[in-house]
Amino acid sequence: MPCERSARFRHNTIAFWLSDDEKRIVEARIVAAGVKKGEYYRASILGQKVEIVAGIYRSDRLAIILERLLEAAEGGDAYAGEEIAAILHELLELMKR
Repeated sequence: MPCERSARFRHNTIAFWLSDDEKRIVEARIVAAGVKKGEYYRASILGQKVEIVAGIYRSDRLAIILERLLEAAEGGDAYAGEEIAAILHELLELMKR
């Protein structure tokens, strides 16, 4: 019998819906991996590469913030040096692409 929820190390539950086909595929992968379901789900979710895709509004806002940081770096801020300015120049160039 499982222990009480309050005694568990992991006490948060995440639920989601799958179609019958998706469930069969996931369960086949779990069997092939040879691990418990919880381990498989945690490894699958936590091991994913997350790619952030921003729309034009977010990109414009990010560009404005980067330009402000660049101005501070070039303005002789005590904590901002040549390395920060070079990184910000590079980021602004990437934003323009």
